[in-house]
Amino acid sequence: MPVLVIEEKCSGCGTCAEVCPVAAITVEGVAKVNEDCVECGTCVDECPNGALSLD
Repeated sequence: MPVLVIEEKCSGCGTCAEVCPVAAITVEGVAKVNEDCVECGTCVDECPNGALSLD
């Protein structure tokens, strides 16, 4: 399962997409994580809003 986006917390800033090592995130209003996600957790650690989770 890829990283979960908590849409209520996502501001669409794009930080997650910028730091994703496999380009598995796009931002169209809110972040969307695709099947290329390797669950490395980089986006979770870098999200300023706490909008991403590995749970």
